[in-house]
Amino acid sequence: MNDLIKFVIPIFICVFLLTNCQEETIIKGSTDHIKSVTNAIDDSTLINADIDGDWLTYGGNYQEDRYSTLDQINKETVKDLSLAWSLDLGVRRGIEASPIVVDGIMYITGPWSVVWAIDLRKGEKIWEFDPEVPRDYGEKACCDVVNRGVALYRGAVFVGTIDGRLISLDAATGGVNWEKLTVDRNRAYTITGAPRIAKGNVLIGNGGAEYDARGYVTAYDAQTGEQVWRFYTVPGDPSKPFENPILEEAAKTWTGEWWKYGGGGTVWDAIVYDPEFNSIYLGVGNGSPWDQLQRSPEGGDNLFLSSIVAVDADDGSYKWHFQTTPGDTWDYTSTQPITLADLEIDGVMRKVLMQAPKNGFFYVIDRTNGEFISGSAYTQVNWATDLDENGRPIEAPFARYKNPGENTVIAPGAYGGHNWQPQAFNRETKLMYIPAHTASITFSHEEEDTYNEVERGGSGTGWNVSYADKLYKPFGAGSAGAPDPMRPMGRTIAFDPVQQKEVWAVEHPLTHWNGGILTTKAGLVLQGDATGQFTIYDAADGAKLWQKDLLTGIIAPPITYTVDGEQYVSVVVGWGGIVGLTRKFTKNVHPGRIFTFKLGGDAAMPTDMVNPEVASLTTLPYEGQPLEVGRGLNLYIKYCLTCHGDAFGAGGGALPDLTHSSEGVFKNYNQIVLEGALAANGMPNFGDRLTEDEVADIVHFVKYTSETLRGGADPMTLLTNLAGMQYMADTSPKEPSIKD
Repeated sequence: MNDLIKFVIPIFICVFLLTNCQEETIIKGSTDHIKSVTNAIDDSTLINADIDGDWLTYGGNYQEDRYSTLDQINKETVKDLSLAWSLDLGVRRGIEASPIVVDGIMYITGPWSVVWAIDLRKGEKIWEFDPEVPRDYGEKACCDVVNRGVALYRGAVFVGTIDGRLISLDAATGGVNWEKLTVDRNRAYTITGAPRIAKGNVLIGNGGAEYDARGYVTAYDAQTGEQVWRFYTVPGDPSKPFENPILEEAAKTWTGEWWKYGGGGTVWDAIVYDPEFNSIYLGVGNGSPWDQLQRSPEGGDNLFLSSIVAVDADDGSYKWHFQTTPGDTWDYTSTQPITLADLEIDGVMRKVLMQAPKNGFFYVIDRTNGEFISGSAYTQVNWATDLDENGRPIEAPFARYKNPGENTVIAPGAYGGHNWQPQAFNRETKLMYIPAHTASITFSHEEEDTYNEVERGGSGTGWNVSYADKLYKPFGAGSAGAPDPMRPMGRTIAFDPVQQKEVWAVEHPLTHWNGGILTTKAGLVLQGDATGQFTIYDAADGAKLWQKDLLTGIIAPPITYTVDGEQYVSVVVGWGGIVGLTRKFTKNVHPGRIFTFKLGGDAAMPTDMVNPEVASLTTLPYEGQPLEVGRGLNLYIKYCLTCHGDAFGAGGGALPDLTHSSEGVFKNYNQIVLEGALAANGMPNFGDRLTEDEVADIVHFVKYTSETLRGGADPMTLLTNLAGMQYMADTSPKEPSIKD
């Protein structure tokens, strides 16, 4: 026996030493290391995502509260926070993504659905995956070719692409595991939201309700890519079998022939898994078209538009719903972030979900059954006076803008009181921190059904919306009580969900288009803004504790994590999104970049972020006639406004302001607009939609606008002049077009 022991023990020692030696020789950041740490991410890991210092899911955890327990960076040490490194991603357009981090490896997405793996120990790219989205697909993206991030599970990275694919990538190499087309490309579907993981499935929604989409969410097996279930959010053609029983009930809340329009209801952002109740909560979007009088002419609640819908995580079967905006006609989506929490309300612990959707009211809902607990306005609202005891808005008489002879200013506007930018809930302060908007928009109803016809604003690129596009119409009742639609502002709000009241706020007077939010156990609130300022506030009172100018506008949310025991903060900067396409609030718009900070960081700001010469208003003379300008304005609103904006003369954002175009651009207008000279950049080819004479009218409008502003006219004077010219164009006999 002693001889046997003497023989066996050395073997065990050798095996033990060999195993440990092999583990220690795996280089962090190597392929073997990445395979090891990403393969370990399973259902249990995701349920317990708060335990270690990684950031493993879109919202940081399954509660999606964007609350971190890390506290090395706190109120006392934050003064020592400084740049550790930055990395130029080499792309332009908006970056809305929330990074995923595991053991020093970051996964991030950018414009056109490109994915990067980053070694956080070195601040360097490991791999890059470009799904090669056709650039003409950008025309179907209402709000920039953005992407809000990836999901990570069992060694795979999952990304949804702007052209409707769901792709599984090898987390270590970026190679494709599988790819699925999730949409019908005969309709204008897109994907901008981050996938979510629930019980071995990857969940993905879609966008396109500004066009002609019918919304749904699909669950795919994360390993094989096979479809497990699909839940449609609005009913289809009632002459055909409904996909599930609840849609037959939902169809009773619609009128007319809504299914021919698509109906809308896309789930383009909020998808939240609740393992405690085996539920998936879906944030459902707006109606298509926007104007309910067109898609459902006799009214109705139009379920499940603008609703939070709970479905079973295993089979996608319906559980319950709560509708925030019955009969939506304002683009009041409920796709905004959803946060789960346990709150003591009236002495009882309640399992709740919380949302600040576009309609301007903050909701606390019992997530076990969809019961309304409480709600109140978190921003300026004029379309409704209050919520009733069931949480249903009490609408103002003018809210549905039914009079076709007038324009009506509604608050919040279509950008909402809150958009996709994430909120954060602090478990210590019990406050929700919301990147809120004080904003309005002007709506207008048209008596004739203009669905998929080039009549309304944005319709030249497929939009079916109802913002006012006739400047000469008078303003209707109620408009005087709304914020100025030409001066939207932002507010960072600390909101008490139990008391339903604002505790403190930080004003952002230049714009509402600011970044998402992170909060920490150390009592910090972190947010970037449109002016490029990355700021840390005291979670208790909003006092500014720290600030860094990152030189270009910030819309993405920051995250925090540890690498080898040291806490870091990262934020990805890339100006764009629906507002950022057309406006900027820094001198320049720089390429996308990751900025990473730590205590005692010693990196300098990048020297290549220099300020290039800013284009000025064109000095080319206007040589047209008022009628041509009026026609050009109408064409611009239909074909150009969605990308180049209504902030005439403001200088543009991620995309150029046409009034600042160079002489070379004006010389090549026909080649650009009618021949697709800039198609590789995402500029549509309008050769099948516009004539040379119509392009000439657009040029007359652009040059007139530039010359008027260059002469010192204020924007209101310009708009008044344009209104008269537009009226002239609309009341003059129409000249036949070869496109008619």
